[in-house]
Amino acid sequence: MSLFDSIRIVRMRPFIFFTILLLIKSTLAYFVIFDGGPSWTMMVTEIPFFWLLFCVIEWFATKRKLAMYVVVNFIVTAVLFAAIMYYKYYGVIVTYHALEQVNQVTAVKDSVFSLLDPYYLFIFLDILILTFILFRKKKAQVWKSLSMKKLNLKIVTALFVLSLALILISILPNRTSMNEIVKAEDMGILNYELYTIFQNNDVPHVDPKDINQEAIDKLKGIQEPSAAQYWDAAAGKNVIVLQLEAFQNFLIGLNIDGTEITPNMNKLAKENFYFPHFYQQVGQGNTSDAEFVVNTSFYIPPRGAATAIYADKALPSLPKLMSQKGYYTATFHTNFVNFWNREELYKALGFDRYYDQEFFGQEDTVFFGPSDEQLYKKTSAEFEKISQTGKPFYSQVISMSSHHPFSIPEDKYKMKLPKRYEGTFVGDYIRAQNYADYAVGKFIDDLKARGLWDKSIIVIYGDHLGLPVYSLNKDDKALMKEIYGHEYGFTDMINIPLIIASPGVTSPKEFEQVGAQSDLLPTIANLTGVSLKDHIHFGQDLLNQTSNILPERYYLPSGSIITNDELFIPGTGFEDGTHYPLDGKLEENSAATVDQYNRALKLLQLSDSYVNQLPKHE
Repeated sequence: MSLFDSIRIVRMRPFIFFTILLLIKSTLAYFVIFDGGPSWTMMVTEIPFFWLLFCVIEWFATKRKLAMYVVVNFIVTAVLFAAIMYYKYYGVIVTYHALEQVNQVTAVKDSVFSLLDPYYLFIFLDILILTFILFRKKKAQVWKSLSMKKLNLKIVTALFVLSLALILISILPNRTSMNEIVKAEDMGILNYELYTIFQNNDVPHVDPKDINQEAIDKLKGIQEPSAAQYWDAAAGKNVIVLQLEAFQNFLIGLNIDGTEITPNMNKLAKENFYFPHFYQQVGQGNTSDAEFVVNTSFYIPPRGAATAIYADKALPSLPKLMSQKGYYTATFHTNFVNFWNREELYKALGFDRYYDQEFFGQEDTVFFGPSDEQLYKKTSAEFEKISQTGKPFYSQVISMSSHHPFSIPEDKYKMKLPKRYEGTFVGDYIRAQNYADYAVGKFIDDLKARGLWDKSIIVIYGDHLGLPVYSLNKDDKALMKEIYGHEYGFTDMINIPLIIASPGVTSPKEFEQVGAQSDLLPTIANLTGVSLKDHIHFGQDLLNQTSNILPERYYLPSGSIITNDELFIPGTGFEDGTHYPLDGKLEENSAATVDQYNRALKLLQLSDSYVNQLPKHE
């Protein structure tokens, strides 16, 4: 039998042909997303989904049957491709909820393309070939005629019933799994996508009268000190909250072949309060989520960006608290304010004014906005104007030049990378953060020259990770192992720095306690003497608490928590979860407990309930 004859036989059975095609594509997705790649169970979980769709085609399609197979092939391929790309960036399985952020993708298209391994595009190769054939009349006619032969309807019906049964068997027993990655692997990627469409997402809200600070503090294990340290220590000082784009903690003190990567941040960390065990709590909204968490001390929503879900709420916030204490409040960001719906977010947070790209202009741009140098230059000048009014100010400043994929223009290079780092993702990241550090140094010099440094307290932290474990190739992982001295892992990935600096207030001190972005509101409130009585918050004052429980969402599976000693990631539940010690080794009796796990889940429920039941802002 000739090759042509073999192809003709396959063409006569599009049901079989497209099953093989989609199974190959599913295999690729499994290799990327799941540890260990595909197993034999993939045949049982994925194939029934294909067959369910194909049976419908066989029932109803006639002349355009082949075209319908091609359309279904394209749709399923697109879902699998989206799952691959989303996992590479966020480390979670994409769902239809991600459609809410489609309008943001074009703004970060360089970031998306940087995650694209060329071989991923082979997933679309067959579609191009099939489309080409369908538009060539002679070949298309031959193929269509060969494909029009109907399958036995009794067999089709039997396959449909069997496929539906197998889908339900895959979905129903696995609904209670906490970890979305585990759930998707057990259900099958396509069955999981189907499940998320029809699942009931309505979690019963806790009655507002049952959500109080005493209950929250009890869940977190907070014990109020008899006398708060550093209370009102920065009274009357300006507050500058500096959020650094994708800045991870390993950069502090990093030296590569004799080159200090972040000399300005290193100096700040050595001479002031430095918290090396500080962690991100962002989700789908990334930078904008960090703005939300820091200014509210609430957790991000279970699905979607905070700016999409919560921006219409009248949010209790740090800007509102500072306004009540006589502060002028403003936020500075070099992108347009409608990016990630920030205009609504800033209204909800109660900032007196926002400064966006309309203020900063298009001079000296990097990625999609003015450079960090331009941001800091114009911001410090505006600080001076505000200061001349006689009112102290509370400000949040959002840097952007070190944005993923970290390919800054050559005129911003401030260091020479070693040869082994050139052309790598890790190398680009380090060079971009070296420039970000350079710009921070100029910002501090400018504040000092304007007489603002001594009158201010500056809080500096990273907004979110820059190097996802699941985005790195073999060479990048080797470089990260060189930097860390061990395999780069989840605990390293979500670790960001926190530095608090203010002349006369801070001194050289390293704090060992675990903290996260939700802790900044109560910490800043303590330093500035702002009372949090009757103000619900889910963070804690890091200057007066040493024990912490930190719920995590998004970049890690749901149910992940950080304790004083470890990161815990659940499996189907707590019992089959994985423990990742923060210091690389797990001491006896230091593992997260089921009680801590349940308390963290309760904290998330209380935060979700409280924010969802807030009134809308005007």
